[in-house]
Amino acid sequence: MKDFSMFDIVGPNMIGPSSSHTAGACRIGKVAYKISGGDIKKVTFLLHGSFGKTYKGHGTDKAILGGILGFDPDDEKIKFSFDLAKKQGLDFEFIEEDLGDVHPNTAKVLIEKFDGSKIEILGSSIGGGSIVVTEINGLELEFTGEYVTLIIAHTDRPGVIAKVSAILAEYAINIAFMRVYRHNRGQNAFMIIETDDMISDEAVKSVINTENIANAYLVSIK
Repeated sequence: MKDFSMFDIVGPNMIGPSSSHTAGACRIGKVAYKISGGDIKKVTFLLHGSFGKTYKGHGTDKAILGGILGFDPDDEKIKFSFDLAKKQGLDFEFIEEDLGDVHPNTAKVLIEKFDGSKIEILGSSIGGGSIVVTEINGLELEFTGEYVTLIIAHTDRPGVIAKVSAILAEYAINIAFMRVYRHNRGQNAFMIIETDDMISDEAVKSVINTENIANAYLVSIK
């Protein structure tokens, strides 16, 4: 007889601990999926603290893998995420890991794409299904995905921020919050832009085609 967890019976939209262990976990996975742009060959989930101790019983493993498959937290297909990932040829594993001084419900998602590129995302489920992403590819930053969120990978050069702001203004997109993070002066950097308005694919393409912009990811999870 197959063993069923509470997650299998009730689903991810539960009141209480499951909102952190399932809905939040799924959102972390979905942010990682959106930043990767898909085409994922292998994903490794390093699960910290409570995530690592209880991920099987609480359905955290199914939920975060479901996010990698592009599912929302209320998608019933999450219950079958293991089988669906295998059918897609996606290699995945879960490892309990001490990630240091971070929230107890934290996961580091290590993605390897078919083109050989690798992406690392660190995120925490902070309660009620809400999350905070605190690291991308080793760069410390912060965003929640509660707003429409545009992440822009760029080279730290004068005028890049002004050009991006001008493009968004052309599309009548109001910026609610903007943060800029960089490794070192003149090197790789990220802009995290949270907006009050939806961002069209055309606007994202305009940003990507701007000089010194490496890529842009629309990662809103609402």
